[in-house]
Amino acid sequence: MPITTTRRRLLAGSAAALALPAFARAQGAAKPRLTAISQWSAGSDGAAITALGKKFEEKGGVWQHSPVPGFTTEMMNKLRAQIIAGDPPACSQLKGPEIAAWSKIAPTVDLDALVAAAGYEKVVAPDLAKLHKPGGKWIALPLQIYSTNMLFLSKRAMDKAKADKVPITWADFNDLADKMKAGGVTYPIANGGTRPDDGQKFEASLAGISPTAYRAAIMNLDKKALEGPEIKAAFVQVRKIANWMDPNVGAQPYATNLKRFVEGDMGMMIMGGWAQGVLRNAGFKFDDFMITPGPSDNGKPVFLLNADAFIFWQRKEPDLQAGQTLMAQLVMDPAIQTMYSQITGSIPVRTDVDLSGEGWSDGQRRTAAALKDAVANNQAVLSLAHNMAQENGLTAAMIDVLTEYVKNKTITPEQAVTRLAEAVEGSR
Repeated sequence: MPITTTRRRLLAGSAAALALPAFARAQGAAKPRLTAISQWSAGSDGAAITALGKKFEEKGGVWQHSPVPGFTTEMMNKLRAQIIAGDPPACSQLKGPEIAAWSKIAPTVDLDALVAAAGYEKVVAPDLAKLHKPGGKWIALPLQIYSTNMLFLSKRAMDKAKADKVPITWADFNDLADKMKAGGVTYPIANGGTRPDDGQKFEASLAGISPTAYRAAIMNLDKKALEGPEIKAAFVQVRKIANWMDPNVGAQPYATNLKRFVEGDMGMMIMGGWAQGVLRNAGFKFDDFMITPGPSDNGKPVFLLNADAFIFWQRKEPDLQAGQTLMAQLVMDPAIQTMYSQITGSIPVRTDVDLSGEGWSDGQRRTAAALKDAVANNQAVLSLAHNMAQENGLTAAMIDVLTEYVKNKTITPEQAVTRLAEAVEGSR
């Protein structure tokens, strides 16, 4: 029986039917069970998904999470294999344009009734909501939001540079990096060398130079914009960032440098808000670092939006249907979003969650304020590095160009512009 039919029948009784026991009874007392796939296996991400699983179990459910460590591609390969085998998970991690693309591969669950019952759409940013209802029906639920261009500043490195002001523009950023270098900070930039890191260096540079150019070139793939002066300027800035990094960073994840960052051997880190959760999970304190929106040349916050979500796949088993219902309710619950974001360092998708109380950092409050300001000023754009702006295949082709540019300093900014435009054209 399709889950939509089951849900209509259950919701017809009364609002009280939203409680799990009523659903379980209506579905033949099936014990809610959830099979889930994500790439979250360790650190704050692993801690958060584990905490969510415990909440699921506390509600009487059976939690069966299969993490696939590594980049998103590895998780997608497992998901594709299960779908081809006719055994999709009840839900899986998926986000951005991939939600629409993958919904054409296998039947998804119509979540409209559950979303309406929770009043969820009223508290989700409109552009974000659209990504999760590509055919006009909710089939996926966003759980948490990150800005991928947050700037983390080492307090000890700031002291070495005798600096007390956070950089607002890229000129400010470059000036602070020079002061850190002169003050004895070995490497002013602490980012890692993975593919997402390389993508973030570029997207933060371009969006900070011109969110309008970013939207045209990266989100809309406008050929003229892709070959425009802002793209070249972004590559020039990326080269500066790369020159301030440890040349031996290789393909290491950024987290390997956190101790050096906190100790002031490295100064600044361009990273998503999840780094707060990783720093805290590693035992570092808020007194060790500051978090501020990434540089923006017009002085107004630019928000490179990355949102994690779960897509729900149709299953006929009553226990999995009951598990999907419970999972959807938990994902939309403000208490669960609070718990999740306080572990990971993200901000909740729900705009009605109060971040003024204990458990929230000033960085998270600044992130939430930055999102509000960016939306108001049309400076909220979708992350390329984290598969929000384009589908995975095109993203991979563009990131290849960015990674090669960061690693190979013989490539000129002009050559990089041409290669990026060619990569887009070749992947259309």
